[in-house]
Amino acid sequence: MRLISKLVIITLMISLLIVNIPHKADASKGVSAASAVLIEQKSGRILFEKDAHTKRRIASITKIMTAILAIESGKMNQYVKVSEQATRAEGSSVYLKPGEKIKLNDLVYGLMLRSGNDTAVAIAEYVGGSVDGFAYLMNQKAREIGMYDTHFANPHGLDDHENHYSTAYDMAILMRYAMQNKTFQKISGTKVYRAPNPTEDWDRVWKNKNRLLTKYKFATGGKTGYTKRAKRTLVTTATKGDMNLIAVTLNGPDDWNDHISMYENGFKSFDMAEVLTKGKVDISKNKLYKGHLYLKKSIVYPVTSKEMDQFSIKYKVEKPRKNLISSHSEAIVGKAEVYLNGRVVEEAPIYFEKIHKKEKKGLLNTIKEMFLSVIGVNVNG
Repeated sequence: MRLISKLVIITLMISLLIVNIPHKADASKGVSAASAVLIEQKSGRILFEKDAHTKRRIASITKIMTAILAIESGKMNQYVKVSEQATRAEGSSVYLKPGEKIKLNDLVYGLMLRSGNDTAVAIAEYVGGSVDGFAYLMNQKAREIGMYDTHFANPHGLDDHENHYSTAYDMAILMRYAMQNKTFQKISGTKVYRAPNPTEDWDRVWKNKNRLLTKYKFATGGKTGYTKRAKRTLVTTATKGDMNLIAVTLNGPDDWNDHISMYENGFKSFDMAEVLTKGKVDISKNKLYKGHLYLKKSIVYPVTSKEMDQFSIKYKVEKPRKNLISSHSEAIVGKAEVYLNGRVVEEAPIYFEKIHKKEKKGLLNTIKEMFLSVIGVNVNG
C-alpha cells in the first residue's frame, strides 16, 4: 500500500488546484455485454463502465437482494415450511417438496449456489409473508441503499413481470452492500454445500453455478443469471492484495471472459493508496484543540499512477463549544475532505478526544481566557 504525501489545505487558504480528470479506461473494447461496470468495493469508485445506467432485465442476479434480506431477517436458523406454490416455481430448482421443513440458511445456499426459484419463493413467503410482500421489502431496501434505477417485482428474476429491472451500476451497489455482511460473503464464495434432506436418506449436495470461482484464481463470489429476455447476467467479486473489486455484466454472451478482462485491467491500472492515516492530526492553532484532534479511520482510495499526486485535503473544524471540556465522551468537531482533481471523493469525521482529569486543570484557564477574549475582555487587566 502506498502512502501519499498529504497536501493540507485549511479553510480560508488558497483554493485547490484543479487538474484535468483522467478518463476511466474504455471498458467497451473487448466486453461483449450490453451493459458492464467494475467498481472498487471499499470506495465504490467506478473503474470501468459501459452503458452502466441503462435499465435492463436482470434475471437471477435478482437473488442477491433475496439472499441479503433473508440473512438480515435474523431467522437463518429457523425452519421454513415449503408451500405448494414454492414448489411450482418455473425454471431452475433444487426440487423442494410441499410441506417439507428446511432451514432458512439452507434455502439461501440453494438460492445462491443453484439459483433455485423454488427456494426464492419459499424465502419470500417466509420473510415477507407473501411474494408481493417480499417484493415491497426488496424495493424498500433498494431505495435505502441508493438503487434509484431499479424495481423488483419478484424474488427470483423470472420474466413474469414487465416492471422488474435494474442497471449494471445499481447491481454493483447492491453487491457492494451485500458484501459487507460476513454471512453473505461466506455463502457467495462457497463452491460446494451439503444440505440435510429430511425426506430422503441422502443429503442434497449443491455445487456453485458461478464458474468464475474455479476459472479465475482471484474470484471470491457472485451470482449468475439467465432468462430468454434478459440473456446472460452476472455479478462477481474478486480480490487481489488489498484491492476488492465488483464486476457486473447484463446481456453478456461472453460474460466469464468479460469479468476476467475487467478484473485484470482493474488490478493492473489501479492501486490502493492511503491518502489519510488514522490517528492524531495537528491542524489547529487553537490551544484547546492542539494535540487533541484525531481521525478514527484511514482513508484508502483506488487511483492510477497518474493520479497519485493529484490529491489534496481540506480540514474543516468548528469553533470550540463551551461543554467540550466537561464532556465525558469524544465529540465530532469537524471533518477531513479528500479531493481528487478538485472533487470530494471521501470524507472522514474529525474527533476531539476526551481529556483526562489531570489535563483538565491546566486547560480550564485556557478555556476561560479563550472565551473572555472572544467577548472582548482583556484577561491581563
